[in-house]
This record gives sequence, structure tokens and C-alpha cells, in this order.
Amino acid sequence: MEKDTELLEKVSDLFIENGAKTVTMDDIAQELKISKKTLYQKYENKEALLEEVLAYKLEVVLSKMKNLDETIENAVERMFKRDSDIERASRTNDSIMLRQLIKYYPQIFNKHMLYFSQKLSEILIHNIQRGRKQGLYRENFDEKIFSKLYFQMTMTYDNSAFLDTKEISRATYQQEALMLYMNAITTEKGKECMKKLLEE
Repeated sequence: MEKDTELLEKVSDLFIENGAKTVTMDDIAQELKISKKTLYQKYENKEALLEEVLAYKLEVVLSKMKNLDETIENAVERMFKRDSDIERASRTNDSIMLRQLIKYYPQIFNKHMLYFSQKLSEILIHNIQRGRKQGLYRENFDEKIFSKLYFQMTMTYDNSAFLDTKEISRATYQQEALMLYMNAITTEKGKECMKKLLEE
């Protein structure tokens, strides 16, 4: 059998294209060119495989975001670079996989979204702490609440009862959510930094 990451990528593509409920273990075995028996030796059932696929995909996104902490020193600049990864993560909410997850596997979906929100909050809090040391972010706000608010804003484009997605594009929504968040937390120095980044 192939490396786990290759297996998980292939299965993830299957789920994204066809849906978490629609894809069967037969479909997966056929796609991986292995017997169903071999697949069941590795995964007890489809739910176990689905859990591993979700955990893997979340770790890929989180790893990219964490990597920016190592490569970009300026906290404001890191938020603008990071936003593209957050936007890609939120875009998967519109896939048939996610819609079926919410409908047929709500416990699995909620567990992984809670994990993702916690990990993303940790990354955002780290960014806030560094930005405060750099004089780019204000001191007088609760970083835990603000990180959760930002997560909430960015991940609800597709399932908000109050947002008409025919009128507001995803790119516009993501940009405005980022600007709302950044304008709320930045100092004058941070706002100058934002202005320069937006002019580039």
C-alpha cells in the first residue's frame, strides 16, 4: 500500500469530489487499487477513514500557517499572507464533502471544526503577542475572544443565514473580514504598515 499521505490525499479528493456519504469503501478500495479486505485491515470503517482524512487535511493547513511564523517577522504582514490559507480553508465549506459531513456525520464535523478553531486561535494569539511586542497591535483587547471572532467570521461565508452570497463574493467577504479584524486590533503604527502592504 502507498504512503499514508498519498492514500489520504487520494481519499480526500474522492470525498471532496463526490461527498463524504456518497463514497463507499468499495469506491475507495477501487481508487487505491487495493482489496477491500486490505482497506478494512487499516481502517475499521469509513468513519475512521473520514476522521483520519479530516485530521490530515487540517494539519496541512495549520502547518502552512505556522510556517509563516518562521519566515515572516512582521506580525501585520504575516496576517495578510496567512489570510490566503484561511480563505482556502473556508472555501472547502462549500464542497459536497462538507455539506454531507454536516448532514450525515455532525459529530465528526463538529469535533474537527472545534479542533481547527482551537489551533487557529493559538496561531492568531501568537501573532497578536508578537505584534504587540512590535508595537503594531493594541494592548487593550482580549486576544482569545478576538481570535475566535475572526475564525467565526472567516468560516461562515457559505452557511450564514444573513449573507447573500450572490451579492457578495467570497474574495470580497474574506478581504472585508480581514480588514475589519486588522483595523480593530492595530495601533497607528500597525495601520501604517497595513497601508504600505495594501499599496504594494
